[in-house]
Amino acid sequence: MSYNNLPDETLNLTGFMDAPVGIMVTSNRTILRVNTEIELLFGWNRVDLEGQSTRLLYPSNIDFEKIGSRWSRWLLNCPRYEDERFMQRKNGEIIWVRARGRTLVAAEPFLLMVWTFEHLKDRTPSSSALTPKEREVARHIVNGHTSKEIGLAMGISPRTVEVHRAAIMRKLGVHNAAELVTRMIIAR
Repeated sequence: MSYNNLPDETLNLTGFMDAPVGIMVTSNRTILRVNTEIELLFGWNRVDLEGQSTRLLYPSNIDFEKIGSRWSRWLLNCPRYEDERFMQRKNGEIIWVRARGRTLVAAEPFLLMVWTFEHLKDRTPSSSALTPKEREVARHIVNGHTSKEIGLAMGISPRTVEVHRAAIMRKLGVHNAAELVTRMIIAR
């Protein structure tokens, strides 16, 4: 069977829906369309996401507001934006993602945007000072796991987890676990 004769509309829809990266189209931070990868990444059904505020995917209101403010300032001067951040799945799990966005209306950046989201669980983010192991430990810390639980999940000793936790705290300039979680979720 050949797919060379498929109508452009069918190819465009297939390219969007079945792309191997999460794609989201938004208007004024409201989700208009998502593809299958977004459903898999965030655990929400397309029908439940479309029409909702993107706030649904952030760990906190403060995080949603701070990142929106950052985007707004950046997009006034450049049509593309990229960062790495924590976002939240439907089940409450916090995950580390790379978000890339492009405004389609330069004069009003949030009016119509296309975003891609990539789960960075097993990848080293280019802008992060944390090693891949430290990022994995950080992800577990944000999700409320103890050093013992983290060690079991990662196949390392709780003491090694503590060494990674100390390095994370030093690199992020925090003094306790509460500051660490706040810094990782809110203060990026």
